[in-house]
Order: sequence, then C-alpha cells, then structure tokens
Amino acid sequence: MTIFKRIRDLREDNDLTQKELGNILNCSQRVYSDYECGKVAISVEALIKLADYYNVSLDYIVGRTDSKIVIKDNS
Repeated sequence: MTIFKRIRDLREDNDLTQKELGNILNCSQRVYSDYECGKVAISVEALIKLADYYNVSLDYIVGRTDSKIVIKDNS
C-alpha cells in the first residue's frame, strides 16, 4: 500500500473532503488532490500534521506498519 492510498483512505474513513484536508494543511484542494494522486511530493511537515490530526503514527501513514496505534514515550 502506498502513502497516497493511505492518506486517501484516512480521509475517506473520516468522512472528510479534499478541501477540508487542504484547509488543515494550508493548501488548496487541488494540491491536496495531487498529494493523493502522487503527482506532488508531500512534505514531512504535512505528513506529521496528518499523523497528528488522525492520531496515527507516521510509520502507519508511510506504510512501514499496518498498526494505527501511536506509542508515546513518556521518559
């Protein structure tokens, strides 16, 4: 599964539009659509913002794990 499919699935699972996600990431709907289609590289900062917004790990978004759980190290 690619990063592009992951961010689309997360958006759809949360009943959000591309325009709403664009607003969250401070970009246009078109730019966000290009992220989902893989036409434009998404920045690390935007990926972190998405992970925080959805409360999932960055590893989940980039496909390194299938677990959405965020493990916080409180040490």
